[in-house]
Amino acid sequence: MITPVNSNIVTMRVDAIVNAANEAFRGGGGVDGAIHRAAGPELLVECTRRARLPTGDAVLTRGYQLPAPWIIHTVGPIWRGRSDDAVLLERAYESVFRIAREQGEIRTMSFPAISTGAYGYPKDAAAAIAVDVMRRHEAVFDELFVCVMDDENRKAYANALKETS
Repeated sequence: MITPVNSNIVTMRVDAIVNAANEAFRGGGGVDGAIHRAAGPELLVECTRRARLPTGDAVLTRGYQLPAPWIIHTVGPIWRGRSDDAVLLERAYESVFRIAREQGEIRTMSFPAISTGAYGYPKDAAAAIAVDVMRRHEAVFDELFVCVMDDENRKAYANALKETS
C-alpha cells in the first residue's frame, strides 16, 4: 500500500527511510541535511568511507539515531528538461527497491519527493514516476509512505495515485 503522509521523514517509524542524497554523499540541504542532522555524526562517518554516489544509484547505511534502523540513500537527477531526466529518476527509485529487497529485513519504507526540491524536477512528473515504480514493487512490502510536506506535492501524489488505481 502506498500512503502519502504529511509527516517529517526523520520521525517515521519504518524499517527504512529513503534519503534524497547528493552525489557528494556527505549531507547537504533539504531532506539530506535533515536526515544527517537527525541521524547524528555517525552517519557522516559511515558516508565518508564511500566514494561519490552517482545519480540513479542507491546505497544502504544504518539509521543511527533515527527511529528507522536503515537509510537508503539515492541521488535523483537535477531537472534539465531532457529525456534522460525521467530515466534517471526511475533508476533512483528502482535502486532503492533493489537495495531494500537485498537487505531482506525491510518491509516498510518512507520516501521523500525525490528531486522536487532544490533539483527542480516538476512535481507532477516526479510523482507519476515515483508512483509507477512503487506500484511495481508494493506487493513485496507491507507499507510504502511518501512524506509530502507541501500542497503541490500532496496534490501531485494524490493525482498520480488516482491515475494508477
